[in-house]
Amino acid sequence: MTVPAGCQLIGRWRIIEADLWDRGYLNLGGPATIAIGPDNNGKIAFGALQAGLDLSYSHFTWAGCDEMDEVTGDGYAELLDNGSIEITFAYHNGDEAILKAIRQTSSTAC
Repeated sequence: MTVPAGCQLIGRWRIIEADLWDRGYLNLGGPATIAIGPDNNGKIAFGALQAGLDLSYSHFTWAGCDEMDEVTGDGYAELLDNGSIEITFAYHNGDEAILKAIRQTSSTAC
């Protein structure tokens, strides 16, 4: 299954909030982000976690490292009416968090 063309979840998002962690932790290793690509792949980074995503529509599985330990899990992203996304992010046999993200826009210098 592939991410459908024109899917509004495709893009780079800035994670701005989590129910389990404060903003300081989210941005520990740099800006907390999730990137969703049209090719069924993506990336997520927050706190000490860096992971790759394997996508199927709005559901994903993920695998990566958190504090140098291999970790895996799954989750899903939902587009909200205000244009942000809500991400349910679960560690395999561990915590489940709700993350909020806004679309990251880029600006270029004149």
